[in-house]
Amino acid sequence: MSTSISGPVVPINAPVEHVIVRGSARGFLQEATAGKFTFQVDEPISAGGTESAPDPYDYLLAALGSCTSMTVGWYARRQKIPLESITVRLRHSRIHARDETCETKAGMLDRIDLDLQLTGPITTEQHAKLMEVAAKCPVHRTLKSEIDIRLRAVT
Repeated sequence: MSTSISGPVVPINAPVEHVIVRGSARGFLQEATAGKFTFQVDEPISAGGTESAPDPYDYLLAALGSCTSMTVGWYARRQKIPLESITVRLRHSRIHARDETCETKAGMLDRIDLDLQLTGPITTEQHAKLMEVAAKCPVHRTLKSEIDIRLRAVT
């Protein structure tokens, strides 16, 4: 039995573009496209932007917060835990590395404070398990791991 493939043939080594960001060199306002979705990114007025859209760190925090919420909700549904709602509050800051217990003792360290509120008739044990699961969401794991970003010029 043969199978036919419809649509354009994409070479195996062809880059897959998931997110494209375009902007003018005259300002900070950017337009990002992720698949069929388009959104804007800007900087606050205090940083020279027009504050007409969230800044890059807002999107980073939104990615972590939404992934955390989705992961906890998915786990609760799967385990039939009577979780009713999830609220994630996040803050980003930069702190002196010497003030923290980390391997790096020089320079600044990025910190994300994530406060997770779980509501519903859940037991103490279920709450503890959901908190454990929250720290294992894919974006959390990505941000905690070593990240290899390959920057290359394209003509």
